[in-house]
Amino acid sequence: MKVIVDIGHPAHVHLFRYFALEMKNRGHQVLFTVRDKEFEIRLLKQYKLEYISFGKHRKSKAGKIWGLFFFTFKLWLVSVKFKPDIYLSHGSMYAALASWFYGKPHISMEDTGNWEQVRIYKPFTEAILTSKSFHIKYGNKQIFYDGFHEIAYLHPKYFKPDDSVFQLLKIDKERPYSVLRFISWNATHDAGQKGLTLSDKIHLVNELSKFGEVFISSENELPVELEKYKISIPPERMHDVLYFANLFVGEGATMASECAMLGTPAIYVNTMEAGTIDVQEKLSLVTHFRDNNGVLEEAVSILRDKSKRNKLKENNKVFISGLINLTEFMVWFIEQWPESFRIMKENPDYQNRFK
Repeated sequence: MKVIVDIGHPAHVHLFRYFALEMKNRGHQVLFTVRDKEFEIRLLKQYKLEYISFGKHRKSKAGKIWGLFFFTFKLWLVSVKFKPDIYLSHGSMYAALASWFYGKPHISMEDTGNWEQVRIYKPFTEAILTSKSFHIKYGNKQIFYDGFHEIAYLHPKYFKPDDSVFQLLKIDKERPYSVLRFISWNATHDAGQKGLTLSDKIHLVNELSKFGEVFISSENELPVELEKYKISIPPERMHDVLYFANLFVGEGATMASECAMLGTPAIYVNTMEAGTIDVQEKLSLVTHFRDNNGVLEEAVSILRDKSKRNKLKENNKVFISGLINLTEFMVWFIEQWPESFRIMKENPDYQNRFK
């Protein structure tokens, strides 16, 4: 079997990384296609995954419209040469359209619910796989699984925390630290949403610095006041950083959810609602704020009370044990397509064999 996996974000490399390795071990071919946006290509190289880059990602509205045609055409050309049996992506409009032109099925993993993307790719997509916690319904094409995207690569079977990351951070292992994540707000699903203001960020960093080190991961260039806090590590080590952190505060739902998988206290600051975050908040794995009000107080409370962090690690173990191994589920779903779709529609509990 030949599979094209189209990705548009570093998190997508992680999402499909072990899927690709397992498929390769089973004798299949997996080819990644990518736009050069952040550090996707670095990750693909690091994990020795076969890929083709279509060049720079377009950020402007006009560029995105042009890119829809340009990147779809490039992907179709790759398809003619590679001859895929199936396409897999995280809500990729390019993969959906190219699959339709090429005449092969497209399977989408979805957890953002970006209506601008979904309304384009859904008509050309055979199945949309979402978490049970996902709050949007897509009709008969939707398959619900008991898990989250982040468990595909942070499942204990795959992720083993490596404390050598302290050497990269240049701090002692006993030194507490917090991680902050600021997003660019350029994604289409970020339109009309907001998080922390610049003054909020500066004040938060100043206060959290009283409790230990502060490291900032940011999609945009940081202002001069915060530049010295910018984290400088290989991107593939970020999950080690999150695992050993005493606290995470960020505007991005992905890292907040990753912390939920890792048992790290997480504060998510964004007006955007996310079904995954809602479920994780109910389980006291993530705290969601729509604005800055209360963020600092909650952060200080977590840093002052070590018992909260220890309890979260214990709750996390129970939480993870109830989720499926999403990577193994994806491998089965793709290998057995289209029979897998029928099985999941008739017997959704079939997925429990992947726990």
